[in-house]
Amino acid sequence: MTSFLSNSSMASIVQITRILLIYPSVDGNLGCDSGFGHALVQKLDKLGFTVFAGVLNEKGSGAEELRRNCSKRVTVLQMDITDPEQIKDAHSKVVEKVQDKGLWALVNNAGILGFPIDAELIPMMNYKRCMEVNFFGPVGVTKAFLPLLRKAKGRLVNISSMGGGIPMPKMAAYSSAKAALTMFSSIVRQELSKWGVKVSVIQPGGFRTGIAGTSDIWDREEKNILDHLLQEQLRDYGQDYILHQTKFNKSIGGVCNPDLSPVLQDIQHAISAQNPAPFYSPGKMVSLWLHFATICPTSLLDYLVKKVLVLDVFKPRALHVPN
Repeated sequence: MTSFLSNSSMASIVQITRILLIYPSVDGNLGCDSGFGHALVQKLDKLGFTVFAGVLNEKGSGAEELRRNCSKRVTVLQMDITDPEQIKDAHSKVVEKVQDKGLWALVNNAGILGFPIDAELIPMMNYKRCMEVNFFGPVGVTKAFLPLLRKAKGRLVNISSMGGGIPMPKMAAYSSAKAALTMFSSIVRQELSKWGVKVSVIQPGGFRTGIAGTSDIWDREEKNILDHLLQEQLRDYGQDYILHQTKFNKSIGGVCNPDLSPVLQDIQHAISAQNPAPFYSPGKMVSLWLHFATICPTSLLDYLVKKVLVLDVFKPRALHVPN
């Protein structure tokens, strides 16, 4: 989701507060009627900001809810972040509104999870899709709106993930894309400092946002995995292994934190604080895990991830069936 904010009452903190917020996914895993972006638009609107909210489907239920519940300070923009023409069109509409005032903040929050399963079994199209939405999309939007951010000496806030800094089994497609986004953000943070633009990365832990998808989406993804398996993979892993993973994926939302306020507070701080942090790690022990992953021996990290973070221990067929 992309948003622009404006709040004259916060002039002592920031001079210009127009924010572009981008929050939809492109394939339904993140509905426009839930998640960080949707909640953030409403929160910022209540604080008096002017918000431009980029959505995947401007006629969808989430977009309609924003129009219905928010003030006229919120403008909903059609923006599929994988479509350069839609990015260009949204940019033109924002420029028309803000004119020569620039853009105070850009928040890139669009993302998809994909189907968590062993890296060997993830189809290449899934890797490409995760990279397209979780990395190339935010990069494209950032490049388009950076001139406006530089004009306002504003803020760039990218929503990455705890998974972008900690290697977790079955998250190869998602975490690789988020790791790329984190590195991109760190590099442009250095490059944009000379322009007065500050860059922050949000690395949330497990929050219940809708990214875990619906039962229908998981069933569709399961079929996609099975359709792309080689005979040798099907023999060694077994169909039950994939079916079990689907069942586990459907339960992900139940173990995630339903309270999104820690993430929203960090995003708000990154937008409005005079000296925002380069990294925010909302979630239980997320900051500790990210720090630990950078300093501990690899063998110890692998052991702890397996013991603490891996919740599913169902084995492939070849590993529990006698030869």
